[in-house]
Amino acid sequence: MTRYLLLFSLFLSFKSFSAVTAWTDFMLDNGHIFLPVSIEGIESRAMLDSGAQINSINRAFVGKHNLTLDSARSVNIKGVFKVEKRRAYNNVKVDIFGTEFELDSLVEASLGHHSNGMLLGAGFFKNFIVQLDYSRSKIRLITRDTVDMGEIANVKAVSQKGSGMPIAEIHINGVALWLRIDTGNAGTILIDRRSASRAGLLEQVEGATTSFGANSSGVNEFATSKAVKFGPFEISDVKVSFPADGQKTNLESQYESAGTRIGGKRVVGLIGYDLLKDFIVTLDYKLGKLHIALPELE
Repeated sequence: MTRYLLLFSLFLSFKSFSAVTAWTDFMLDNGHIFLPVSIEGIESRAMLDSGAQINSINRAFVGKHNLTLDSARSVNIKGVFKVEKRRAYNNVKVDIFGTEFELDSLVEASLGHHSNGMLLGAGFFKNFIVQLDYSRSKIRLITRDTVDMGEIANVKAVSQKGSGMPIAEIHINGVALWLRIDTGNAGTILIDRRSASRAGLLEQVEGATTSFGANSSGVNEFATSKAVKFGPFEISDVKVSFPADGQKTNLESQYESAGTRIGGKRVVGLIGYDLLKDFIVTLDYKLGKLHIALPELE
């Protein structure tokens, strides 16, 4: 049986018929983006997570439907708070945007309720320019021969050396920081404690919350920054989270396979939903290019 790597077949179909897809509805659930999918013939939904290097299938979904899947080599996953070995599967049949293909190395993960069938990470994002209109809950895909992202990008961003993941520079209270662009982070901007200190946030702590990473949970404190500069926009009174004193994290390599050495710019946290939610976000994951715009008033 022919195996399609990640979303290669979807990419070829898209490339053959259109340079820009029609806008398609996505579901926004507590800051997470979901698309309707079919997994092994079962209707479900997939979360889009640009902060994940791997594609995952929900352990609860597999159990609910008593699926017997082809085993693959286990993978070590490094989350924000912990490293954990996970089982993986090959030849998993998936239908998205009306195209059926097979996924290999689909890693088992805890993705909440069994109705959340899977998570699509780098394997989805790197094949296209992905445009997300958060205000209208719409998504469309664009081929790179249609738009010159190097010309229109208005946020300082690059692909991180080693991981290949897109990172962007933002300024919090005037302090420049490199953060991962993470559509899977449904909360506030998350930075490490040293960066929070540099931005003057440790003296303004308002409270603490429990944060859930890929493998485990931890305690984060939060404070409100006076200003966050994101590309051409400056936003006032933005909430920023950071690990509580003594809380160990792996912020610089969340979802990365353990053992991979990362070089290049020092990544100190994650950009999430609270910063992205007001914008139309155009992301070229592969080239590390980003454009943001406010939606037009209707």
